[in-house]
Amino acid sequence: MPLALLPSFLLYCYVGAITPGPANLCSLSTALRYGRSTALRQWQGLFAGFAIVSMASVLVTYFLGTLLNPYVEYLSWLGAAYLLWMAWHTLLSSGGPEGKTAAQPGFLTGLLVQLTNVKIMVFCLVALASYVLPYSRSFGSLLAVGLFLPFTGPAANLVWLFAGAAMQRLFADHRRTADLVMAAALALCAVSLVWPH
Repeated sequence: MPLALLPSFLLYCYVGAITPGPANLCSLSTALRYGRSTALRQWQGLFAGFAIVSMASVLVTYFLGTLLNPYVEYLSWLGAAYLLWMAWHTLLSSGGPEGKTAAQPGFLTGLLVQLTNVKIMVFCLVALASYVLPYSRSFGSLLAVGLFLPFTGPAANLVWLFAGAAMQRLFADHRRTADLVMAAALALCAVSLVWPH
């Protein structure tokens, strides 16, 4: 990638990482409900899942190139269905027991969120196909960007996580409303994945 494209690439990474998506909303929700330490355990899974998706994207981009394009729509529908399931689960858990007695999310939850997160799949594939492939087809160039990408999304997840931890007391008395907003945001993410542009 030419150095002149670096500001554009970094802006793409920032906007893609900080905007609401499944992992960011999951980080916020977990921190609001269970606190910082549980959310940080889940974040480790989010980071690992993002790294796996990023490396898989490097391999797919290198070996398959444009052959993957027809399948992105199917991945979007799968991701939308998962987001709707998460929204439904958020609504159902709202009336349930508090975080101390409910099964708390952990590493595996975070990992599964990222492995089914179409937003980061598309994010990684677009970053590699738009910022690397037009200038270099070398595996080393793709790998370098692929190794950088897991530090973008998970860093933004931490921002959402710490915001949730800071607002935990504020939302303790408004749990149902917060869960409704989270569920609506997840449903909106699901619709945006499959709604025609």
